[in-house]
Amino acid sequence: MGRMLQRLGLVILPVAMVLQLWPTRTGRPVLSVGQMLVAMVFGMCLFWIGYLMEAYRSRS
Repeated sequence: MGRMLQRLGLVILPVAMVLQLWPTRTGRPVLSVGQMLVAMVFGMCLFWIGYLMEAYRSRS
């Protein structure tokens, strides 16, 4: 479970960056900068929680 969260966190970061750079038909990006930052913070939190889960599991 922990490694899955870490991988998911690592996937969310570049996806958020690409969606911010990807233009729609109107020329505006899919995500605003604020939305991209929220997605990136969410990805970092997922990675951190996964890391803690793996560290706790390896201690016991």
